[in-house]
Amino acid sequence: MNDLGNKEIFSKNLRYYMTIHNKTRIDICKDLDFKYTTFTDWYNGNIYPGIDKIEKIANYFRIEKSDLIESKEKQINNKQAFPILGTVKAGYNYLAQENWVGYVSIDKKVSDPENYFALQVKGDSMQPILYQDDIVVVHRQNDIESGQVGIVLIDNEEATVKKIIKYQDYIELVAFNSYYPPKKLDGDCKFSIIGKVTEARISKIFE
Repeated sequence: MNDLGNKEIFSKNLRYYMTIHNKTRIDICKDLDFKYTTFTDWYNGNIYPGIDKIEKIANYFRIEKSDLIESKEKQINNKQAFPILGTVKAGYNYLAQENWVGYVSIDKKVSDPENYFALQVKGDSMQPILYQDDIVVVHRQNDIESGQVGIVLIDNEEATVKKIIKYQDYIELVAFNSYYPPKKLDGDCKFSIIGKVTEARISKIFE
């Protein structure tokens, strides 16, 4: 079935890209000179925009028109896409579909796509390289080389993204933001490496 003209699918995809790029309805109407009430009808799935408006929105987010009008299931079948997780916590299957907040695709083909996921960055500890709401693509693995950027789960809490420096009896988590001192993790602390960051999508370049 063709998704073209499906108001609900367009609304869902529009909301997704607005969330990813931290844009409000007011922001987009101001930037693209849309009437607010008309855009709100698109946003709520009440009416379907014209193809010229869809193209304008796609160019604004630097995506394809198909990213707005096709269901995410079809997009996944057409390109290599991985789930975006808002957070990662211990005690449950964090890759379960109910924990997904969206999808991200990458240009390169990988041999084990089931071992990839993505996370939204929270906080400012990785500035000026990574900012709040940037997206990092992660390869799921329980060890990485010293000096690489990885995802570490500490004391059964939410995961953190940091540069990992390995020593004989401990590791250090190093923030890019010099305001935050390195954090030492040794045998007295419960932690686990759950993945290596392979690339990032920087949200601030769209502003």
